[in-house]
Amino acid sequence: MSDHPLHECARTAAPLIESGATVHQKFTCENCGSRQTVAEANQFFTSGKCEECNHITNIVETGCNYIVIFGEPKPIGGIQ
Repeated sequence: MSDHPLHECARTAAPLIESGATVHQKFTCENCGSRQTVAEANQFFTSGKCEECNHITNIVETGCNYIVIFGEPKPIGGIQ
């Protein structure tokens, strides 16, 4: 998955958030290359801390992407 400019991601995610979807920002750690998902939903940040190596990535410079969740999650195979 490729990263895109931060302002572009925030702009394209805004209508999704307004329609009720849950959006989580994703970025790639510029130090170790680990793919990270930001825990706070429906917000975009200019930097992010890697859970693997603790490096702070400047998302303004590196870009980001996001994952979209529509609707309520359903239990899988009886797991609640």
